[in-house]
Amino acid sequence: MGSVSVHAAAIVSGLLAAFCAAVGIVLRQRAAQRVPAAQSDELVAALVREPSWWAGILATVGGYVFQVLALAHGSLLLVQPLLVSSLLFALPLNARVRRQRVSWAEWDWAALLTAALAVFVLIGQPGEGHNRPPIPAWTFALLITLPLVIACIAAARRVVGRGRAMLLAAAVAILLGMVAVLTKICTHRFAIGGWHAVLTIPAPYVLVALAVTVTVVQNAALHAGALQASVPIMLVGEPVVAVLLGMVVLGEHVGVRGPGAIILVLAVWAMVTATVALARSQASDRANPAVPQQDLSSDSDARLATAGSQRCRS
Repeated sequence: MGSVSVHAAAIVSGLLAAFCAAVGIVLRQRAAQRVPAAQSDELVAALVREPSWWAGILATVGGYVFQVLALAHGSLLLVQPLLVSSLLFALPLNARVRRQRVSWAEWDWAALLTAALAVFVLIGQPGEGHNRPPIPAWTFALLITLPLVIACIAAARRVVGRGRAMLLAAAVAILLGMVAVLTKICTHRFAIGGWHAVLTIPAPYVLVALAVTVTVVQNAALHAGALQASVPIMLVGEPVVAVLLGMVVLGEHVGVRGPGAIILVLAVWAMVTATVALARSQASDRANPAVPQQDLSSDSDARLATAGSQRCRS
């Protein structure tokens, strides 16, 4: 429990960030459902006129603000896995908006994810790094991540459907992981020197460029026509990339050895498994929204009546 008390501010802020992110996802998805199928540019133009879409954007921005606060008080190894809990909030919110019930299987996966997160926080004891990334570490990270992003985007241009969505989602996950690392660097610089210390390093400017890029790529991934392929990769890939970069670039670590390390690996495996299962379930619901049979029969009756009246007049 000592780890929990030390990182209480980071844990609370991380959970609030996850909640805001869940609200943003549900509101934006609800707005998108009201817009007829169209090209990407037409869809964006239609969404801008939807108040619920703007509410979702504000919730997403609020989630990022809480993420910044969480990273100011805790390591990437602590904060990023907590953001996966957005699925726990999105599950009942999405069901309420759609007037549906959450299945027992989804509640089981949600319980597993909750337990795995608790084990990770209690046993993992994630520790802060040096927060001064050396040039060789940054160079190594960029030489791996940037070519992967470019390769994913280039390959996505040559395929359609599920393959395109998966490739773009992988690029989004890598970019979001980089955004998390840069955010952590900026929060540390602000803590020791204020805005002057932040604005005198390249990190905030690269962060803005990455934010714009990830927005464009994420929009393309969500409109690739295969949500079941893209959603799990985004949700699982982001914390994985952020944690790996945090360890390589910032020197972050977990304070557990021996049998505890085995338990920690099992907890991470359970988190990934539960997240993929829940994401696929919610993506399936969004990709195949239920249509009431009564509405279908009513439409069918109306079409038959219209056709009958036309035959009578002829």
